[in-house]
Amino acid sequence: MRSSTMMRTLAVLALVSGALAISPAATSVAGPASPAITPAALTSIKVKDITGGEFHNCAITTKGKVRCWGYNSFGELGDGTTTSSSTPVAVANLTKVKSITAAYGATCALTTKGKVWCWGFNGLGQLGNGTTTNSSVPVQVPGLTKIKSISSGWYHFCAVTSNRHLKCWGLNSAGQLGNGTTTNSLTPVNVVGLTKVKGSSSGLVHTCAITTTGKVKCWGDNAYGQLGTNNNTSSLTPVAPYNLPKAKVLKSGAFNSCVVTSKGAAKCWGYNSNGQVGNGVTGGAALAPAQVVGLTKKVKTVEVGYLHACAIKTSGAVVCWGYNGGALGNGTTTDSSTPVSVVGLAKAKDLGTGINSSCALTTSGKVRCWGYNNFGQLGNGTTTDSTLPVAVVSLP
Repeated sequence: MRSSTMMRTLAVLALVSGALAISPAATSVAGPASPAITPAALTSIKVKDITGGEFHNCAITTKGKVRCWGYNSFGELGDGTTTSSSTPVAVANLTKVKSITAAYGATCALTTKGKVWCWGFNGLGQLGNGTTTNSSVPVQVPGLTKIKSISSGWYHFCAVTSNRHLKCWGLNSAGQLGNGTTTNSLTPVNVVGLTKVKGSSSGLVHTCAITTTGKVKCWGDNAYGQLGTNNNTSSLTPVAPYNLPKAKVLKSGAFNSCVVTSKGAAKCWGYNSNGQVGNGVTGGAALAPAQVVGLTKKVKTVEVGYLHACAIKTSGAVVCWGYNGGALGNGTTTDSSTPVSVVGLAKAKDLGTGINSSCALTTSGKVRCWGYNNFGQLGNGTTTDSTLPVAVVSLP
């Protein structure tokens, strides 16, 4: 199924990312270590939002400051260094943050004043400041004011403007910026033909957006059905997924997207090598939105990682499905094409997912993470993998 566009894209990614580049056929980053649950201190500062990058995670405290942990070779932790950290570190010179989103090697934050700041890897212009120079501290994205929300792909970011249009920047090898071209952009460009945008979410080489009326549009590469159009035709401009009802939540991962419908059901589409669509099937791809088994109602939100996905039910319980080197949080490393319960986690309100790791934010403001920990992305002071949730070490 791999298209020539996808092959070219992966070649670019391998070139810019070196040893950390991953092909969609891969099912792991490194061999999982023996799962071990290491006691860690409970978070001492309450958190209001979290995000998962591919190998790092970040959290916003209730005071509007940002803490990040995990891989940091590109400066994606934002602390002025390129030293990875297995415990949270403070992002430099950044306050009054409203929301945050993390990508491969880069992170962006939206402030309460509607401005966007980004840091980390910038080889493809994903910091949006007109350069290709990496930055280990936040730099402001010029021209973005009164922004409503932000989102990230792997090597590109998008922002919803005050008039509900969408702007994107960074890698555009498959048209994931939505401006009708395949030219990378070092600064934000307008997505063609989108109005009344509520939010957006992106994968490696595709992007989707949800409108204020609950409609979903996607664009970019479609080799694995990422656009949900019931075919493999890629598109440089937004197209509608096939037979998708109105949605209230939209999230995308590397080669997949999922929604929560207006009736509370979870539906996913795209690459399905390890059952990450959640429809009880493993292998191939779901070219159109498919019902996630058992999640026909009472789903609050979803989050999509590299080869797995998770959801929070209205009860606060968390379930995950797909590839499982530990990211499903059920104490095993067995893949599942249907949702399984994350052990010992209740009353969650937000999720973050990366490459075989997951994090959850509880209603009491605590953060728990599980899965791969080779770069300290679980935040518990170790680099030991865990198949069960562990507490992130006290935020300084």
